[in-house]
Amino acid sequence: MYIQNPVLKGFNPDPSIVRKDDTYYIATSTFEWYPGVQIHQSTDLVNWELVTHPLADLSRLNMIGNPDSGGVWAPDLSYADGQFWLVYSDVKVVEGAFKDCTNYLITAEEITGPWSAPIKLNGLGFDASLFHDTDGRKYLLQMEWDHREYHHQFNGIKCTEYSVEEERLLPETAKIIWKGTDVKLVEAPHLYKLFGQYYLFCAEGGTTYAHQEVVARSSELYGEYETQPETFLTAYDDSSNYLQKCGHGSLVDTPEGEWYFAHLTGRPWQEPNVSTRETRGWCTLGRETAIQKVEWTEDKWPVIVGGRQGSQFVEVNHEVIVQDNSLNNVRDGFDEEGLSIHFNTLRQPFSSAIGYLENSQLCLIGKGSFENLHECSLVARRWQHFEFTATTKVSYHPDTFQQMAGLTNYYNSKHWSMIHITWNEINGRVIEISENNAGRYQSYLKDQAIPVPESVEDVYFRTIVSTNNYRYQYSFDGIEWHDTGIVLDAKVLSDDYVNQSYGGFFTGAFVGMANIDYSGYDKVAKFDFFHYEEGLEK
Repeated sequence: MYIQNPVLKGFNPDPSIVRKDDTYYIATSTFEWYPGVQIHQSTDLVNWELVTHPLADLSRLNMIGNPDSGGVWAPDLSYADGQFWLVYSDVKVVEGAFKDCTNYLITAEEITGPWSAPIKLNGLGFDASLFHDTDGRKYLLQMEWDHREYHHQFNGIKCTEYSVEEERLLPETAKIIWKGTDVKLVEAPHLYKLFGQYYLFCAEGGTTYAHQEVVARSSELYGEYETQPETFLTAYDDSSNYLQKCGHGSLVDTPEGEWYFAHLTGRPWQEPNVSTRETRGWCTLGRETAIQKVEWTEDKWPVIVGGRQGSQFVEVNHEVIVQDNSLNNVRDGFDEEGLSIHFNTLRQPFSSAIGYLENSQLCLIGKGSFENLHECSLVARRWQHFEFTATTKVSYHPDTFQQMAGLTNYYNSKHWSMIHITWNEINGRVIEISENNAGRYQSYLKDQAIPVPESVEDVYFRTIVSTNNYRYQYSFDGIEWHDTGIVLDAKVLSDDYVNQSYGGFFTGAFVGMANIDYSGYDKVAKFDFFHYEEGLEK
């Protein structure tokens, strides 16, 4: 039986893996998307199911106004003293000389909560993790940010003792314990005590194609740390490897004494006639999570089984019952019990401020444009396949061109597209397609926007994504579909494309339902269903 990577498809980066008894849990970053922190669980490392989001209300995570790719970076999940410990950040500044952030700690006896009120830790750097030493003492590990232009911004890994009794860090104990290698950009520390030594796993090289994971060890907690002679994990020197961007992860053991490493990865697609040496491609599914098997050398250094570049298929020796948790074909109706766990909103939880569920419909209240970082009426889910079809049905009667509701493919406030019902001076209620590409807005149909007949109450929209491009279609009866003729470039919704113009490029493409009403009249759009299906519509 094999693990088939990635195990968490679509935007699921920065995995922190832990085992409690015979169940494994992985926490991943969510950035500006709500609810905060995705936690998947598995009993065999092969089949994974999304079970909870610990940060589901504003008391634990208030990201209103956060920049694109701000918010929750690299959560750390651990289990000790009969409870789960979750450390997470809220990053308020993404670009420039500074990285303002606040790190918090919450705990719970069960993975589904209830979770405690957050304890503020510090803000000196992101990617914080909690180490539970064998003597019962606890330490926060994190990269330290240095804004000074004559220093490297990634100043090294800082270790600070945490007092459980006082519920605070002890800053007088803080010390940089490792500066990393000459690859630089050292971050994402995870510390383990194994074989009588402290093993420090860190990411380096930035979260792009130069990404790597390195290991250092010391007989003393505060060092001095010896660096492993060979890089533990990287695909930098293998442009043809199925998994790219490999790095940033954490270690777990099985009850049988085997070891595995969960790590960040990306799967780029390449444009025709472009050399993989010139550009490695475009990761429209964002950064995902993979798992590799680990063995230990005679001198107790960890190595990746199958090669340091990471493998698509990883052998496991325990019994596995294959399940289907892939969400390949999901139809979400809407009832008053709440939204599906797979739906997300931007910067704030789904509440009466942006919408409600009524009569088996999702009613979205028109709010600000997608460039509004304070209020946005958008409910969406991750792209998890290179080829898929998403469909919805909407009832909407706009009075102005400032009102738009429909189906969107979205990366961030500067990179998105949408097929929507809106209004113009020629035909009244019409269908338009718009795109924002690196902040440049374009209407595709303009005065040729498609009129919606007065007899039609509901309009069906669907998007068909085909790896390197996608298109929109519409129907007035749900049976006869019309293609708009507009084909859009999917790479605009990739980390790699966004990275060309913006420093925050850490999320992934989403597809969902949206209602924009920047006229301020809160026009309501009613959606009957949302259907996501792997593969292309015929």
